[in-house]
Amino acid sequence: MQEHVNDHYVQEAKRLGYRARAAFKLIEIDARDRLLRPGQIVVDLGSAPGSWSQVAAARLRGNGAVIALDVLEMAGIAGVEFIQGDFSEDAPLASLEAALRGRPVDLVLSDMAPNISGVASVDQARGMQLAELALEFAARRLKPGGAMLVKLFQGEGFDAFRRQMLDAFATVSVRKPKASRDRSNEVYLLGVRKKA
Repeated sequence: MQEHVNDHYVQEAKRLGYRARAAFKLIEIDARDRLLRPGQIVVDLGSAPGSWSQVAAARLRGNGAVIALDVLEMAGIAGVEFIQGDFSEDAPLASLEAALRGRPVDLVLSDMAPNISGVASVDQARGMQLAELALEFAARRLKPGGAMLVKLFQGEGFDAFRRQMLDAFATVSVRKPKASRDRSNEVYLLGVRKKA
C-alpha cells in the first residue's frame, strides 16, 4: 500500500486528474507510436476505471468516438460511450456492435486482465483468453490499416498469440512502458496496419 501511495505515476495521475496510473502507459506508447488521432473510432476493452478512455477522448479532441466496455461500472467521461458487461458474453458484444452503427474501427485498445486467483497457470490462461477475444473482435471489426494494442502477461501461450497477431497485422511489436511496474510480467503487443 505504501509503495502504491508513494508511486510517482499514482501521484501524477492524481495531480493531472487521471483515474489510474495506467493512463501513463497509453500516453507513453502513443507518444512513440502515434496511435490516437482526431476523427478515429476507438474501442477500449476492459476500460474501468477509465484512464485509457480519458486519454483517448482527449487525443480525439471531440472529433471521432470512444466506445468503452467493462464488466465493472465506470463513471461517465465526456466523449466516451460506456457499455457495462462481460466482453465474453453475447449481449454486451451486441451492444458494442450497435454502438458502432456499422462504422469501421480504427483502433482497438485492450487493457483487460482477469481477476487474479493466485494460481499462476490459471491466471495466465484466463489472461490469454481475454487477449484472444480482443483479437477476434479486432480481426472482425478493425478496418484495413487499423491498429490494436493489447495487454498480455509473458508466459505460456505468449509466443503463439504473437504469431496469431502477425497473421492479422503487418507488424507486431512488444511495448513495456516505464509506467509498468518492473516486477510485473505485463507487456503490451501492438499490431499495426491490419491486413485486408
